[in-house]
Amino acid sequence: MGSDVALAFDLLAFTSVMVLIVLGLGVIASMMGIFNFAHGEFVLLGAYTVYLFESIGLSGWVGILAAPFVLALVGLVLERLIIRRFYATPIIAMLGTYAIGLAIRETVRALLGGHYVSIAEPLPGAFTVFGLDFSIWRTVIVVTTACVIVGTWLSLSRTSLGLQVRGALENPNLARACGISTRRLYAFTFAFGAALAGLAGALIVPLYQLSADIGTRFLVQAFLSVMLGGVGTFEGPVLGAAAVGGLTAGLPWVVIPVLADPLVFVIALVIVKLRPQGFITQGRF
Repeated sequence: MGSDVALAFDLLAFTSVMVLIVLGLGVIASMMGIFNFAHGEFVLLGAYTVYLFESIGLSGWVGILAAPFVLALVGLVLERLIIRRFYATPIIAMLGTYAIGLAIRETVRALLGGHYVSIAEPLPGAFTVFGLDFSIWRTVIVVTTACVIVGTWLSLSRTSLGLQVRGALENPNLARACGISTRRLYAFTFAFGAALAGLAGALIVPLYQLSADIGTRFLVQAFLSVMLGGVGTFEGPVLGAAAVGGLTAGLPWVVIPVLADPLVFVIALVIVKLRPQGFITQGRF
């Protein structure tokens, strides 16, 4: 019983990380019509921010709190200088983000010297409930993700900015005719998606050793999650991330690990084949 609960909690923590990554990727894909192939490297930069702050003698908490703001700034600069020039040609935009991601990854690899770096959990240890032990840091990840989901939903559904975002998503030409600056909304959207990726990287780096490839392992799962959930919805990417995250973390417990990842892809591709529009096609942002 105890091992089953512990496994379920580990699945929940991993799925929470996937939700943060996928939510940022889904917002960008839904709003701007492009898949950001540098999203995994935004996760990497969030993790690297924590390491950088610790390396200069500051608390890991400072790096974790700073990571989403640092990545929001990085995303805003990239959108303003490069990505905004290619909205009319999504394929070129995706190739451009792939090149950006490759440059980021290899730069971080050079800075790390190709090494793996361990980052200590800011809140180590566990707490006990009804005789069961739960990791404190995994609990922080789950609670933080829940707060981000609720905050994002409230922002998109209860604020004037959210109304503008949803209006520009539904009909960008009409939004521009109503005086809404879609360029500013696109910049905000890309920065927000990058910030979520940075937060995810900062939260997961204590659980995984920091390396230049830490974001790559999540990128393909994130794309599968968006495809499964459906582009253009809030609930879709969250549901897709829950499905892919649960399968990715849970299958190694029931099949040999070498088959787990390929099986996740097979299951996801079968679902996409049967339901190409995704799990949810209504309830847009």
